[in-house]
Amino acid sequence: MRCPYCHNRDLVLETESLPAIPEEAVLTFLEKRRGLLDGICITGGEPTLQTDLMPFIDRARALGLRIKLDTNGTNPAVLDELIEKSTVDYIAMDIKAPGDRYEEVTRSRVSLTNIEASIRLIKESHIDYEFRTTVAPGLIAEEDLIRIGRWLAGAKKYVLQQYAPGPTLDDAFSRRHPYSGTWLKDVARKLEPFFERVEIRGISPALAV
Repeated sequence: MRCPYCHNRDLVLETESLPAIPEEAVLTFLEKRRGLLDGICITGGEPTLQTDLMPFIDRARALGLRIKLDTNGTNPAVLDELIEKSTVDYIAMDIKAPGDRYEEVTRSRVSLTNIEASIRLIKESHIDYEFRTTVAPGLIAEEDLIRIGRWLAGAKKYVLQQYAPGPTLDDAFSRRHPYSGTWLKDVARKLEPFFERVEIRGISPALAV
C-alpha cells in the first residue's frame, strides 16, 4: 500500500538502503531479555507477506513471548492459518477507509474481497483483536468513520488513531495539522453504538482540545 500519511517512507521507497538484520540477531536480542519482555509486536510493512513469518513466530513463542500482529488484512489465508493454530495472542488490523475508498486512500490496487475476508476471520476468531483507523486530515472525514462503523458493526474494539505530523510518504501530509482531541472524542461518541468499545489513541497534549 502507498498510504500518503505513512511514516515508514524508507520501507516503501528505499528498501535497498536499509540494513538487513539477521533473524538470529533478533532472536539473540530477545533471548537476552527473557523475563524482561512480555511480548513483541510484529509489524511492517505488511508482515503476512514474509514467507518465514510462521517459523519466526514459533521461535519467538518458544522464548515465552506473547505475539501481537499488525496487519492490513490483505492476506486472509495467512491470517486464517495464524488464527487456526493459535499462533498469535492479539491482532490489530488497520482499516484504511470505507470500502469504496480503499484504493483512493491507499493509492494502490486492493482486493476488497480479501479485506472483508480478514475482517470476518478476525471478528469470528477466539483471538483478542482491534480494528483501527488513522484519521488523516483532509483524507478521512467524519462521514468516512461513520461508514466504517457501519461496515464493522458488532466488532469488539475500534480505535481512532490521531494522525501524527512528520516525514511521510507524501510530503504534503507532513505539514498537515491533525484533528483536535475534541473532534476525535465527538466522533468516537457517534461510533459507540457500532462497537463494544471505542478508543482514541495518540492525542497530543497540544491538540487535546
